[in-house]
Amino acid sequence: MKRILEPEVMDTREEADAYDAMDHTAVNTAFVERVVELGASEEHFLDLGTGPAQIPIVLAQRCPKIRITGIDLSVNMLTLGEQHVAEAGLADRIALEHVDAKALFYPDHSFDGVISNSIIHHLTDPIAAFREISRVIRPGGLILIRDLMRPDTPEAAQAFVDRYAANDTPYQQKLFYDSLLAALTIPEIEAMLAQTNLTGTVVVQSSDRHWSIERSRSNG
Repeated sequence: MKRILEPEVMDTREEADAYDAMDHTAVNTAFVERVVELGASEEHFLDLGTGPAQIPIVLAQRCPKIRITGIDLSVNMLTLGEQHVAEAGLADRIALEHVDAKALFYPDHSFDGVISNSIIHHLTDPIAAFREISRVIRPGGLILIRDLMRPDTPEAAQAFVDRYAANDTPYQQKLFYDSLLAALTIPEIEAMLAQTNLTGTVVVQSSDRHWSIERSRSNG
């Protein structure tokens, strides 16, 4: 099945509210646990496509000394994120900024780690984001980039919606379905990484519907 692109930015209030209301608890918890397994403890991390800041909050709660800068192009997502961060009492360790993942303004080697969950399928050409990651991360820095994996057929995509979004609203189900159709495959991701300087990474299938780019933190 060919990739069917969706808008890069979920910037209407309806989209932001619908996404924020979906239950991402299991996925977010698994993501953060993997970040910790890869070596996160008290460093400064960049979260690409932070959305309503759900993952930075869970990560900051899991690692009390960690700092996170979360970026997104959606103003409405960031507004929700600011609210959530304030409610969690984590504004001293989580900063949210309106920044394009494909054109980061941060200096080279600014971050000890880069994480991202579910941004890549929004990008028409993710290579620019991968190249920016390789520029702003410190040598040996931790990487965990995770996203949906495109199914072989529309029917298979619908089966994932039926399995994992059965209790969501029709609008939320459509968001999930469209994201599956816009997602990339592992061979596509591997081909893109080959065109970057992101050395030491591996691409794995991390669930029945996700792939992950991983690199553990180096102690060297």
